[in-house]
Amino acid sequence: MSDYQNLSQFVIAGKESQVKEKTQQLVEAGNNPLDIINQGLIAGMNVVGARFKNGEMFVPEVLMAARSMAAGIEIVKPLIADTDMPSIGKVVIGTVKGDLHDIGKNLVAMMLESSGFTVINIGIDIAPEKFVEAIKQHHPDIVAMSALLTTTMLHMKDTIELIKEEGLKVKAIIGGAPISQDFADEIGADGFAPDAASATELCKNLLGKA
Repeated sequence: MSDYQNLSQFVIAGKESQVKEKTQQLVEAGNNPLDIINQGLIAGMNVVGARFKNGEMFVPEVLMAARSMAAGIEIVKPLIADTDMPSIGKVVIGTVKGDLHDIGKNLVAMMLESSGFTVINIGIDIAPEKFVEAIKQHHPDIVAMSALLTTTMLHMKDTIELIKEEGLKVKAIIGGAPISQDFADEIGADGFAPDAASATELCKNLLGKA
């Protein structure tokens, strides 16, 4: 097994201290920082994403793996110029106004980051105006909205309408327990994802990176 595969296995197992140790070893041995990220850390997280989608791994394990991967990336990051950090697109993500749920949203953010997206996580209870503000500030390719309550779902519609009124060119995707494809179509969203692994695929498809 190569050093990179070894690192991937530690990520998949969510062994944060081993991920840090192995990443440090690879850095000290003079390996290319981008190879460490792509062939080691992200490769491991890609396996986690596939297993999660197939029901072979569950949220706590995915969170441990994502944390381990992030710890490895922190070690490698200072060695890479920002311009070289691999990014396949930028996503602003938040939970809509009146909704304080963030585990699902944070999981989507982690999965997107581990697939090479730059993610700006703006938090919970985000009013339509705040989404628009974040879009103007960060110029993302995609804005992702989460809602777990039927009472807050309609704020997604308000947000999409405001984005259109402001003439902002950004793809809007939605997700969360009460959300369906029908609702996404009804409010004019560009896509709907039932879970974190599907959200990553959806974003890649919308940007033609699948």
